[in-house]
Amino acid sequence: MVQEKPWLNHYPEEIPETIAYEDRTLFSYLKEAAEETPDKKLLHFLGKELTFHEVYTQSKQFANQLSSIGVKKGDKVAIMLANTPQSVICYYGALMIGAVVVQTNPLYVEREIEHQLNDSGAKVIVCLDLVYSRVAKVRENTPLEYVIVTGIKDYLPFPKNLIYPFIQKKKMGIKIDVQYDNQTLNLMDFLKQGSVKEPLVEMTPSEDLALLQYTGGTTGPAKGVMLTHENLVVNTTQCLHWMYKSKKGEEVFLAVLPFFHVYGMTVIMNSAIMFRSKMIILPKFDPKDVLKAIQKHKVTVFPGAPTMYVSLINEPTIKEYDLSSIETCLSGAAPLPLEVQQKFEKLTGGKLVEGYGLTETSPVAVSTPIWGKRKEGSIGVPWPDTDVAILSAETGEFAQPKEVGEVMVRGPQVMKGYWNRPEATAATFKDDWFLTGDMGYMDEDGYFYIVDRKKDMIIAGGFNIYPREIEEVLYEHESIQEAVIIGVPDPYRGETVKAFVVLKDGHSVTEAELDQYCRKNLAAYKTPKLYEFRDELPKTLVGKILRRVLVEEELKKLEKAEKDEKTS
Repeated sequence: MVQEKPWLNHYPEEIPETIAYEDRTLFSYLKEAAEETPDKKLLHFLGKELTFHEVYTQSKQFANQLSSIGVKKGDKVAIMLANTPQSVICYYGALMIGAVVVQTNPLYVEREIEHQLNDSGAKVIVCLDLVYSRVAKVRENTPLEYVIVTGIKDYLPFPKNLIYPFIQKKKMGIKIDVQYDNQTLNLMDFLKQGSVKEPLVEMTPSEDLALLQYTGGTTGPAKGVMLTHENLVVNTTQCLHWMYKSKKGEEVFLAVLPFFHVYGMTVIMNSAIMFRSKMIILPKFDPKDVLKAIQKHKVTVFPGAPTMYVSLINEPTIKEYDLSSIETCLSGAAPLPLEVQQKFEKLTGGKLVEGYGLTETSPVAVSTPIWGKRKEGSIGVPWPDTDVAILSAETGEFAQPKEVGEVMVRGPQVMKGYWNRPEATAATFKDDWFLTGDMGYMDEDGYFYIVDRKKDMIIAGGFNIYPREIEEVLYEHESIQEAVIIGVPDPYRGETVKAFVVLKDGHSVTEAELDQYCRKNLAAYKTPKLYEFRDELPKTLVGKILRRVLVEEELKKLEKAEKDEKTS
């Protein structure tokens, strides 16, 4: 199969078709910045600031301490932290000795933690004191040898570090009770004992793993995606070339997307360090905190998720803040509604563009040009050195323009494979093309469009229905803040369309009015037959709406109804 690359005709002249990537480890960029600009501020965290030199020094201390407890090249180190200075220090420190980072979501319950630790074989986990009790319950059933505990207060300035624990306990009702011993260590004490000598470990960036990043597990047990140093260096380099108007050393990144998610890790943490820029770190998303941070720190780069931008444009006080410093916003993790993009750009004067990718692509493969041609509904064009194609279900070859098929990706940012799952790895590749599982098409100009996940497609009465198309229509309704579409079992049509909606504050709308609105904008077979109004929708910590949770809820309702019918 030979592929045309019409998208290259629409690259701004500043973006190269191919890039000369450096054959380096990811952590070498932190070392270089610390040596050349030691006093430059890298992190700002709730009033506390750390320079490149300080972060590098503490990363070395962590690396050497890991070595002292027996961690060797190739061993797995799990990090279960919110966005904090510790999450950066432990990540880069682990990489320095050739360890493989296993990013673990702090919201995981015991079952999910146990699966991930056993599957990865992690010997060490660094976790927040707030989640320690969950780790403690499963540690005996895992290969864990050491648990290293830290708190958000550990990097707060005085007197915040004294007040914060009481605020957290009152808000969350969590009693922190960590019993320290030889296998349960305090991170701050652990760091203080560490040597600042540079660890010397021989590394091959194209072969050595930097990361086991687990997929969301929406198609079965979560799989560990093997990403090398080269994968991450490449995707971060591509990101900085895409933001070609940004100035090295002068940008200010807002770090509210979690670093434990590959998107936040690449487009914020790794990009800021490679670009020698400052990060304003927020441990969680709160609209007012974000607006205050943008105004106070003159944030220029704000990668986020669509739900974050939705929340901000609907924040009643947004016009009270000066957001004019915003230049570049990359939206990922979920589709970006056009209305949200337009409103956010109008409010800030910056550019908000949609990116597309997967954990398996480190993660970004495609994006709308930030300062180039846009097309409504399109996710944009492939990044440099990245090939994207549509696989025709009918021919098994490249699809024709505008023909819907499965999206395939090929490029140096594509994963090495799934950890300990050779069959799953083989099944997700066609030759050297990674099969994404997403359905989409390419137009004549080489711009790509996602119509939906294969597994999310609804088949009703023989028609293929793509939830995203309906969601886009609902987002355009003046009263709707959030919307998600699922298919629910239907004895006649096979499946029928159900809409879950969250209304904007102060707005009201009836099912009948929404039905009338949708019928004006959609074919009858696509119009939702069922509506459910909610105060909020289930989401990941990244802000991605959990469609599968809603599907599971509906199936449980159906099962209960069937049981009740049988017993009545």
